[in-house]
Amino acid sequence: MRTTVKRRESGFTVVELLAVVGIIALLIGLLIPALATVRRVAKETKQKAQLTTIELALVAFKNDYGDYPPSDWMPGVPGPSQDYCGAQKLSEALLGWDLLGFHPRSAWRADGLDENGAEFTYDPAKLRADASLYERKGPYLELGTASAYRLGDVSAVEPGLFPLPLFGTVPLAPNTFVLCDVFGWRKIVQLDGKIVKAGAPILYYRANTAAKNINSIYDIRDNDGIVELKYQVDGRGQPLGGGPYPPPFSNQIEYFYGTADPFDGITGYIQDPKVTTRPWPYKPDSYILISAGMDGIYGTGDDITNFGN
Repeated sequence: MRTTVKRRESGFTVVELLAVVGIIALLIGLLIPALATVRRVAKETKQKAQLTTIELALVAFKNDYGDYPPSDWMPGVPGPSQDYCGAQKLSEALLGWDLLGFHPRSAWRADGLDENGAEFTYDPAKLRADASLYERKGPYLELGTASAYRLGDVSAVEPGLFPLPLFGTVPLAPNTFVLCDVFGWRKIVQLDGKIVKAGAPILYYRANTAAKNINSIYDIRDNDGIVELKYQVDGRGQPLGGGPYPPPFSNQIEYFYGTADPFDGITGYIQDPKVTTRPWPYKPDSYILISAGMDGIYGTGDDITNFGN
């Protein structure tokens, strides 16, 4: 008499497969937010390191020239600051207006050297001569890692961060450079055909150390042109520019400096909350640096700065 042995077929049943797929999907769902957090923290850490590198470079610049670079911007007023704001001047100081080093006779113009010490008398031929390079200092940053990009699209072979037509309404010199943060914001095709992702320009404000009130120590207008260009390109409001402003703030001045009453519990963007007798800024004896952060918007909670975080 034969005994029949039933063999169990190997493999998974449909129910078991669905259970495995469900577990994998659950694990992926838990893993993706964790990976996003890791990427964000890594980017923020890298950005803080970049600001530290810029700070060290500014110390070296001050040791050579006795002060930090200016940041003033006065559009419409004849002079070296009419098309050249804080972010552009920071780049010129640390890399040179043409990325070949800072010239000690610069009048902080978009075109660099002012040969005779006046506003409109520079000699382009002398500026580009070999002798000019021997007179320069720096660069104070390593060019390969400085994240310096041209501000505007000067031509098809000279790409920049912002389209050239915008400079008709925002009076900044497009053929200049700015230092950009590490948060990839805009794709740029370089001369070699390589596509890179540039970050948003780093804003730079120098303190007026002789002033005694917050509105005079730092000038909110110093980078308004950069903030306006950013708004024009991506269409998102910028609290450091034209708003919108989070409650209880109602305008740009109030949001940047804070309110006049130091006891109302409303603290402005650059206001140091530890000083309670009067509104007082962070770093009143030097400068402030601002990265727009992961969201690419100037003035929001994820900004990376050299103060307050």
